[in-house]
Amino acid sequence: MAKKIPQPTTPPRERAFLAGVELHDNKQLLSLEDSLAELALLADTAGVDVVGEITQKLSRPHVETYIGPGKVEELKLLSEETLAEVVIFDDELSPRHQRELEKALGKNIRVIDRTALILDIFAQHAHTKEGMLQVELAQYEYNLPRLTRAWTHLERQAGGGGGRAGSTGGVGLRGPGETQLEVDRRTIRKRISHIKTELEKVEAHRLRYRAQRKRSRIPTVALVGYTNAGKSTLLNRLAKADVYVANQLFATLDPTTRRVQLPGDNLALITDTVGFIQKLPTALIAAFHATLEEIAEADLLLHMVDISHPNALGQYQAVLQTLEEIGANHIPMITALNKADQLKDPENAARILENFPKSVAISALKGTGIDNLLMLVQAELFEAYEQIGVRLPYKEGALISLFHELGQVERVEHERGGVVIHGSIPGRLLAQFSAWKIKPNSSSPHIAEEENDLEEV
Repeated sequence: MAKKIPQPTTPPRERAFLAGVELHDNKQLLSLEDSLAELALLADTAGVDVVGEITQKLSRPHVETYIGPGKVEELKLLSEETLAEVVIFDDELSPRHQRELEKALGKNIRVIDRTALILDIFAQHAHTKEGMLQVELAQYEYNLPRLTRAWTHLERQAGGGGGRAGSTGGVGLRGPGETQLEVDRRTIRKRISHIKTELEKVEAHRLRYRAQRKRSRIPTVALVGYTNAGKSTLLNRLAKADVYVANQLFATLDPTTRRVQLPGDNLALITDTVGFIQKLPTALIAAFHATLEEIAEADLLLHMVDISHPNALGQYQAVLQTLEEIGANHIPMITALNKADQLKDPENAARILENFPKSVAISALKGTGIDNLLMLVQAELFEAYEQIGVRLPYKEGALISLFHELGQVERVEHERGGVVIHGSIPGRLLAQFSAWKIKPNSSSPHIAEEENDLEEV
């Protein structure tokens, strides 16, 4: 009788206790209850089991432990009672808060915050070289101010350059009088510098690719939305693609671009981008700036909203807030209210549409409303024209040609150093001309600079 080969067992999931604080003067888009529910989903995505939660209302964070001393003691007792191994705070903790909490809760309980949790999820889901470098950079910049003497020596993790977050590319020898902590900090700074150099190379390639796309004159549409709103499902539906889809937060990180046929034999390039979330870590926004530029350079934003979510409006506003932070709030936008088939009253979708400008109700999974969505995209990209007046320097010859080729020119005035054009252009081109738009009773600094250059010559 053949012996059974033992199968590998799945390691047990960590047990986590959640902690949330509602600050009186800090208005959030999601309620404390909804925010903690989202934190629980993030923990599940990271492979952690939530065993309980604790909340507190404060006028301001406690100077040492973020939550009050009494609440710390209660958290310690509950964590021990539920056998929790980690406590996850819903807000970003300062290095001091984290140290004092770990000291108070005991050596068997780790303390992390929402930012560290999201970074861990990103590290698990990044697969391209660019994505892995971006996450590694964000993790190092987050961890650098949190180093202590208890920090695990980095030489144990050294695995050469270009790996996932944690590899250092080697550790230098300690100088006279230099502590291990100082060596660790110096090593991390060196690794951060190396990653930034590598990302600059990747970004240069992306810029060349973006310039090539612009020369093709095929308009680009960026899919944006709260995480798990259904962006990848929609891209698969529109382009008959096979982008990875899962019912979890941040299932896909790396941007994917596909060509999509629109009504009227027109084409568009649609890019699936990283999902947004409230309290998106600033370290991630900084690290992913090259990827987020894909959004800022798009001709049109297609904002996906999970209309079946209880706090769909809060998620919608969180995305608008992030778009403003990355400088993409000036780009024309349409809204797809996804998962309309999951509403208890489907007719309610029509009433909900009134709250969202330029919107259409769809089901990306079932294909409902997709034709209406494509017609809206077609109209915004090729049929919607906006009145505009621009003052363009002669050196911006490409933009001058673009206005004449795709716009409707009403009046042209040649000035010293540039040309003034009045007319209308497709709405998708507004972002490209925004820097040269004529404001009432104002002159363009760009032209003025060029006139000064001419005078000096």
